[in-house]
Amino acid sequence: MRHLAIYDMDKTITATPTWTRFLVHAARSRAPWRLAFMPIVGIAGLGYLLKLIDRAALKQLSQRLLLGRALAPADLEAVAGTFAAAEIAAGVLHGARERIAADRAAGYRLVMATASHGYYAAGIARLLGFDDVVATQAKRDGQGRILSLIEGDNCYGPAKLHMIEAWMQGAGIARGDVHVRAYSDHVSDTPLLEWADEPFAVNAHGPLRSLAAERGWPLLDWRY
Repeated sequence: MRHLAIYDMDKTITATPTWTRFLVHAARSRAPWRLAFMPIVGIAGLGYLLKLIDRAALKQLSQRLLLGRALAPADLEAVAGTFAAAEIAAGVLHGARERIAADRAAGYRLVMATASHGYYAAGIARLLGFDDVVATQAKRDGQGRILSLIEGDNCYGPAKLHMIEAWMQGAGIARGDVHVRAYSDHVSDTPLLEWADEPFAVNAHGPLRSLAAERGWPLLDWRY
């Protein structure tokens, strides 16, 4: 039987969320004047908390303001690479590194499944030794430039599980032929955790901690 270990990224592997920090890093590297739009990004974030816009809309607007409408792949790859290197150096939790290494040694195929954009999450995953990445994808224009629009679904909540299942189908992996471990810090990943053979609530916030207690899921804390 095959074995998969599926990891969320933000606040599971990393100490803090990465999306806004990536945008700030990219804006500073490419066009520092765009940081003047941060108050608008903050207002949009408040709109999300008030349920006036959804996560996908917030992500698209934030990228449009801080990175621009379209980026050449080489430009985005450069800033994504420097961000990934910095994140590996200082942003990855020691406990996450240990568990990733243990799963790898046990023969698990390592999969990062994250709502973050794949164009920078893939660099972090590669440096940590992951085999595959399932992530939010960006649309491209006719010239191949990366746009501030999302291609398909934002890889979050139930959509994350659907995207994992689609990836498995594409990789020729039948659910009945694989044993799955899943790690996440957030209750939004309940569909994934319920689907897994071994669900782990990692660095869990209150709602997930309560759910884990109800379901008997192991609680792990990699922050200390």
